[in-house]
Amino acid sequence: MANPTPRVRVPAQAKKGEIIEIKTLISHEMESGQRKDSAGKTIPRQIINAFTAAFNGKQVFAATWHSAISANPYQSFFFKAQDSGEFKFAWKDDNGSEYTSTSKLTVA
Repeated sequence: MANPTPRVRVPAQAKKGEIIEIKTLISHEMESGQRKDSAGKTIPRQIINAFTAAFNGKQVFAATWHSAISANPYQSFFFKAQDSGEFKFAWKDDNGSEYTSTSKLTVA
């Protein structure tokens, strides 16, 4: 499996009180645990099962994903901009790996 690659779109600037849309996607092949390999053995489940977004260290969004989630999962959500700061996004998969990305937001 290729190394999962997170991609995030956060506006660089927003007005105080403006509601912005944040879009995320992580390139991850996702293995459901339902398929078998050429030897007939079940391929273990390997999916992204959790996503969180924090702003200035405070969690603002969280999602738990299950086996029906698609490959390369996309998640968007809305956020009310009040202060400038930094978002930290984290995706966790079944083997305990965590993939992160950060984005700055300036509020004028």
